[in-house]
Amino acid sequence: MKNKIHVIIQARLGSTRLNEKVLKRIGKYNSLELIYKRVSQSKLVDDIIFAIPKNKKNFKLKRYIKDKINCKIYLGSEKNVLNRYYLAAKKYKSDIIVRITSDCPIVDYSIIDTYIKILKRENLDYVYNCSPHSYPDGLDVEVFTFKAIEYANLNVNYQTQKEHVTKYFRDNIEKFKTKHISCPIKNISNLRITLDNSLDLKVIKNIYKSFHPNIYFNWKEVVDLYIKNKKMFKFNINRKSKKKSQLDRNQKLWKKAKMIIPSGNMLLSKNPELYLPNKWPTYFKKSKKINIWDLENTKFVDMSLMGVGTNILGYSNDHVDNAVKRVIEKGTMSTLNCYEEVFLAEKLISMHKWSKMVKFARTGGEANAISIRIARAASSKDNVAICGYHGWHDWYLSSNLKNKNNLDSHLTQSFNPLGVPKGLKNTSFTFNYGDFEKLKKLIKEKNIGIIKMEVCRSSKPNISFLKKVRDISNKNNIVLIFDECTSGFRENFGGLQKKIGVNPDILILGKALGNGYPITAIIGKEEVMKYAEKTFISSTFWTDRVGPAAALKTLEIMENSKSWQIITELGKYVNKQWIKIAKNNNIKINIEGLPSISRFSIKSDNFDAYKTYISQEMLKKNILASNIFYLSIFHKKKDINRYLDILNDIFYTIGRCDRGNEDIYKKLESSVAKKPFERLN
Repeated sequence: MKNKIHVIIQARLGSTRLNEKVLKRIGKYNSLELIYKRVSQSKLVDDIIFAIPKNKKNFKLKRYIKDKINCKIYLGSEKNVLNRYYLAAKKYKSDIIVRITSDCPIVDYSIIDTYIKILKRENLDYVYNCSPHSYPDGLDVEVFTFKAIEYANLNVNYQTQKEHVTKYFRDNIEKFKTKHISCPIKNISNLRITLDNSLDLKVIKNIYKSFHPNIYFNWKEVVDLYIKNKKMFKFNINRKSKKKSQLDRNQKLWKKAKMIIPSGNMLLSKNPELYLPNKWPTYFKKSKKINIWDLENTKFVDMSLMGVGTNILGYSNDHVDNAVKRVIEKGTMSTLNCYEEVFLAEKLISMHKWSKMVKFARTGGEANAISIRIARAASSKDNVAICGYHGWHDWYLSSNLKNKNNLDSHLTQSFNPLGVPKGLKNTSFTFNYGDFEKLKKLIKEKNIGIIKMEVCRSSKPNISFLKKVRDISNKNNIVLIFDECTSGFRENFGGLQKKIGVNPDILILGKALGNGYPITAIIGKEEVMKYAEKTFISSTFWTDRVGPAAALKTLEIMENSKSWQIITELGKYVNKQWIKIAKNNNIKINIEGLPSISRFSIKSDNFDAYKTYISQEMLKKNILASNIFYLSIFHKKKDINRYLDILNDIFYTIGRCDRGNEDIYKKLESSVAKKPFERLN
């Protein structure tokens, strides 16, 4: 059966900038008539429907469309325009919908027909040329299927998505098969041929006058007119479009990134959709101490991740940066080795007396993979018992081959082992922190040669449990690895294991070791580490001297300033105040993690929405914040108190929402922040 293709034109009389603009005369016709006549030229559209608000204000518009234009009309919600479109399409049994707004009196039917063909040929859900705009403003065309708008109407929760019909599609782009069309003519996106104000009306009248009596000129002819006679367009050419202002440079670049970089970026934790979709700054131009400047040169205070835990000494620490600059001037890479790695190895061994040898890498994932390779060589066994988060490599994700939920309790849910060799299925086995009985069972039944775990993450170190793990490792000749990429340097000078008095066979330190420069260390006992010489572990850029140079200076500053004490005390203060302001606002919260890298969760089914609201409101105060706070030595009490005062006001609103006095979803200006790996099944 042939698909029914309908153009739905949304229109209303109310406009704060140009009242009743849709009925303004432009030569012989008004704007609404011109839109109707130009769209009617489509060779593929079966019918045209006007979708207008059902209220007294628009009674005049209804009568005009019925008497003068004589086409189909649907009356629906004024504020929920998405629902108005959906019900109009449902009433008239539309299969494919073309969305046109009443501020586009130069809409071009050729664009409409082209997009319909693309949608059908490529079996897409949504084809569009807006957000970001590259066409002149006023040529917006969006084509989507009835199934897509039905899904959006069913799942939408947020007022901004209800007011802007297709915003749900773009906010949840991974749930639909979409295609964004860029303008084939470059550098004309500043051209305004939309109808939003009196200056726009003047320009549009001049355009139609130039082509009189032809009202069916195409958009490229308008561009040619602009090139030949720019004075005609001078009245509104520099006026910023309301549509364009919705996306700043950060958001535009993020949209581009998602098209050319899988997942949009390199680190899951920095994906802006986990915080505030379409609003989070995303990219930085400069950083210093606890401040970050985005691409719009807006300055933010970081009360969030601080480089995902890498910058205990603050962003762009002068002393660390100067140490790096000195080695850069002398060369960072050569045929020979950098001597700094020897000095760094000596320093780390002196800090951890039980250790004798060190290997270096640049990332936490690499360090974890190296430690597993060494431990397997030393134990002559493949199987690993794991607890906690240890990166993205095959050995780790293979835990989910047998059961896709095995790693759910180890930081992040829904790790997909797609691409991990099926042969690794029975090599990695999980146990939860504190569950010694499960660990004993694994050792007994699974021929475990390595135990790999974090000393702690969500809770304080369980010393009794860790001692039992050490004892059972000794008894069964198991290599014990502590992954302290995150916890290292947070409560003492080196690994947290020093504080609890339980030594592993291998220790991994990373993140904060270079204060933002890539460097990780695998420290271990000689009898274990020597097996690194019997297997192949090697990489060119592990020999770069920037990481070791940065680490040496970072350790020097940490030792002199006792940075771990500073951030721990600040963290305890933040935790105490979180509890206080939550109690003041009748909110129940849980706090997890070490004081210097703690997080809170609100006991509510709406927590994800509340967390999004926190980021939204903090961003308005130029603060980057969520429910996680990584401290640095440059976070001062005055900064923290300002953050807490604002959080208290936010908690007041959240408390009212949680008691049913207000609706949190009506307060959100974006969709709810996504969970990691959230996708449409």
